[in-house]
Amino acid sequence: MNDVLTINEVGPRDGLQNQRVAVSCDDKLRLIQALVDAGLRAIEATSFVSPKAVPQMADADELFVRLPQPERVAYSALVPNVRGLQRAQACQVREIAVVLSATETMNQRNINMSLDQATEVCIQTLDGAIKAGMRAKAYVAVAFECPFEGAVPPERVLALTRAMFAAGAAEVVIADTIGAAAPRAVSSLMGAAAAEFGAARLSAHLHDTRGFALANAWAAIEAGIRKFDTSLGGLGGCPFAPGAAGNLATEDLVQLAAQSGLSTGIDMAALRSAIALAQTLTQRPLGGRITAWLGIQDTYRARTGQ
Repeated sequence: MNDVLTINEVGPRDGLQNQRVAVSCDDKLRLIQALVDAGLRAIEATSFVSPKAVPQMADADELFVRLPQPERVAYSALVPNVRGLQRAQACQVREIAVVLSATETMNQRNINMSLDQATEVCIQTLDGAIKAGMRAKAYVAVAFECPFEGAVPPERVLALTRAMFAAGAAEVVIADTIGAAAPRAVSSLMGAAAAEFGAARLSAHLHDTRGFALANAWAAIEAGIRKFDTSLGGLGGCPFAPGAAGNLATEDLVQLAAQSGLSTGIDMAALRSAIALAQTLTQRPLGGRITAWLGIQDTYRARTGQ
C-alpha cells in the first residue's frame, strides 16, 4: 500500500472564487505563502477565467508571476478555453486544468455550451497546453450527481475520462462538485476508473455538502487513489451549483492520513495558522470537522502545560 497522500490545495482558487469579501492580490499571496510554509507542494493558485464571470480571479495575471518559491511548489491554474490558455502561457504557467461537466444541463448553465461542445473545447485546450510544453489535467465535474439532472451514470463519467486521457491529459480529477456522493458510489466509480486507467493517473475532488467528504475520501483511498484536492478550513463551494457547500477540508484529510499511517508532509500547526489567516481575509469562520477536537486539545494543553 502506497503510504503517501498527495494533497493539491485548491483554497486560493476554488476556495476564494465565490467569496463575498474581495481578497486582494497581496493578501492571496500571503495566504499562499502560509500554505507553502505548512508544507503544501501542490497548489491551485488561480483561474484564467473571465473577470466578469468570476471577479475574485480578476488578478490572475498579476498573481501568478508573483507566486512564492515556484521551484519548490507545483502551482497550477484552471483555464476554461484557448483564450484562457493564452493568458496562462504569457504568465509562464507550467500546469493547467480544464473542467468538463458530465451533464448537458450543467454545461449549458455554466458555460452556455452543449456537452459535445464543451468536450471539444477541453480537447482543444489540452492539445494547446501540451504543445506549449505544459502539464495538462482535466476535471470531470458533477461526476456523481448534477444539481439539474440528478444522478449521473458512471458509464458516462468513465467515457469522458477516457476522452480526456485520449486528448493527452496527464491526470483526470473525478469531482463530486456539489457534494452529493456517498462512499459506496465513490468506491464503485473510483475503483472502476482505477482498474481501467490506473490509480496513479487519477485524483478525487470532494465537497462536504452532506457531511460525507471525509468518508468519501477514505472510500477513494481504499480504491487506490492517493491524490486529492482539498481546501483549507473547508473553504469553497461552486458558484454555478445551487446549495453546494465547501470542499473537503485540508486539515480533515491531513488528520485522517496521520491516524491511518499515511503521510502528507503537511504540518498541522502551520496549516492552522494558514486557516486563521484565511478566516481573517474572508471575514467568516472556517474549519473542518476536526476543528472542534483540535480546539479541545489546545485547551487541555494550556490547562495542563502538556
